Amino acid sequence: MKTIKKAIQIEINVKKSQFICSLVPTKTKAESKAVIQKFNEQYSDATHNCTAYIVSDGEGFDDDGEPGGTAGKPMINVLRKNEIHNVTAVVTRYFGGIKLGAGGLVRAYSKSVMEAIGEAEILEIKEYDIYNLIFEYSDIKTADSEVRNNNLEVINKDYTDKVSYDIVSKDNRDILKIFEKYSGKINVSFKNKQFLEK
Repeated sequence: MKTIKKAIQIEINVKKSQFICSLVPTKTKAESKAVIQKFNEQYSDATHNCTAYIVSDGEGFDDDGEPGGTAGKPMINVLRKNEIHNVTAVVTRYFGGIKLGAGGLVRAYSKSVMEAIGEAEILEIKEYDIYNLIFEYSDIKTADSEVRNNNLEVINKDYTDKVSYDIVSKDNRDILKIFEKYSGKINVSFKNKQFLEK
């Protein structure tokens, strides 16, 4: 599976209509909706802002007033075909006065997303199990040592009344087994699954 490293924007012109495709890395529906809202405001004068997204907690698309099935669906199909995940695509159209017809619209919206993917920096990603460690401040050195020695990756740290690490093993080591000798001192639990760079 793949994603894009950073946001990218390309522009194509089809029979005087301008199509601006923006691809943005997003991980959740909430992030996608925020990105879509931002582009709706930025291009509030556009004829259409059509969207498609594939993220960890779902996917969706919207034709934004174009004839049903001619914009959002072709966009999401391009993302699926190219196995691009954790991404939101927004294609902004400024109508140039010449109608493209259903087939022309499908081709234009598909081409916009295809060209943006072609310009984007693509990363290989994989779904990993994320575990949460909770321990006292006095056990930070022990936890850090085990993380380092077992080639684990800390993807989030939280310091409140206790210390909390979200960790992942990229080479599928048994995280529960690594920390079982610290039972009672370092509590380990499965948190969720996430798509991360390989």
